[in-house]
Amino acid sequence: MITLTDIAYVRSGVADLEAATRFATEIVGLELAAPAEVGVVHLRADHRHHCLALVQGPSGVISSGFTVAGTDALEAAETELERAGLDVRRGSAAEARSRRVREFIAFDDPFGNRIELVSQQESMGRPVTFSRSAGITEFGHLCLDAPDVHEAYRFWSTRFNARVSDWIGDAACLMRIDPVHHKLAVFRGDGPGLCHMNFQVATIDDVFRNWHFLQDHNVEIEMGPGRHPQSTAIFLYFLGPEGFTYEYSFGVRRIEDEAGWVPRTFDPAEPGSIDMWLGPTTRPVTQPQVRSGQPAGVVS
Repeated sequence: MITLTDIAYVRSGVADLEAATRFATEIVGLELAAPAEVGVVHLRADHRHHCLALVQGPSGVISSGFTVAGTDALEAAETELERAGLDVRRGSAAEARSRRVREFIAFDDPFGNRIELVSQQESMGRPVTFSRSAGITEFGHLCLDAPDVHEAYRFWSTRFNARVSDWIGDAACLMRIDPVHHKLAVFRGDGPGLCHMNFQVATIDDVFRNWHFLQDHNVEIEMGPGRHPQSTAIFLYFLGPEGFTYEYSFGVRRIEDEAGWVPRTFDPAEPGSIDMWLGPTTRPVTQPQVRSGQPAGVVS
């Protein structure tokens, strides 16, 4: 079994790099890292060098990254995935540098989502210089799409150390790789893609201040403010350029009693199953997976 130690980053292809960068900094509030390569913008939210990379090119999510413990763990993961019949690609030194990792492998999950496992993701010692005061504390989780969330869970739980925390019927599977209720979620969708990228904020006040800020700047609010009964998190989903959904949330549940936790199933049609506060709910917009025809390890 492959042990994921954390989420690492999202790489997203954008046709209009300037507009997407402006939104990520001026609206979301992320720090813009110093330019290092043409056509790639790195954005920071916590100790990581970056958690979001915007790459000039076809619009769509390129890959979602997860960390493993080190070189030996990465080599073992490569072997295990190849034995399972997956086409695994080693990233080049230049590609690893773009991701600010020592090395990485890339593969497509059974549903077409491009996944990257990385070793030695770079951290930063200085505090984040946020572009605005949004209250962001960390990159919280990412959510992928798959046509069958139960099959997706079978993949993530048999190949990796993901454990289901809760189900939302056949619509979503919320999974943890550490005590946080979920670092990875899979929503039911017609094709592969990134459903949303989450950032935790420091207080409930930050959620509501951001809500008013987004409204004042004519940003499309997809859902919220509300509160998920599964994770207890107070949430706010909003739509950025090129179909990229962001989420702020506060108060996510931690599952410290691993042996005692029993996953629950919520009916998505039942009032309150998505939002305990009974607000209007809708499915966030998914950014589709880029299909460029290039091998999985190649920078798009």
